[in-house]
Amino acid sequence: MHADSIKYFLTQLETADNKSKAEIENMLVNVGSAAVPVLVEQLQTVKGAVRGVVAMSLIRIGEASVDCLKKVAENNKDFEWVAKYLISEIKGEIAA
Repeated sequence: MHADSIKYFLTQLETADNKSKAEIENMLVNVGSAAVPVLVEQLQTVKGAVRGVVAMSLIRIGEASVDCLKKVAENNKDFEWVAKYLISEIKGEIAA
């Protein structure tokens, strides 16, 4: 799936009902590691329910999200705590 397609679906989340949000989240998770760079980029700017779906998608994609989260956190200190939290959720650890 192309980055523009992922961004389009994220804009749809702003007005989506819960069923549609779940369908979009499942679709993003099914894209898998190819979606990770776009999701991490978007996580830094989206708000509210959209941010929650993006974060949950990254957690559900799992280990494939970790390296990208770490890399972005190195360059964006404001994002570092978010990255650490998501990585701890992926790894099933308590965040340090």
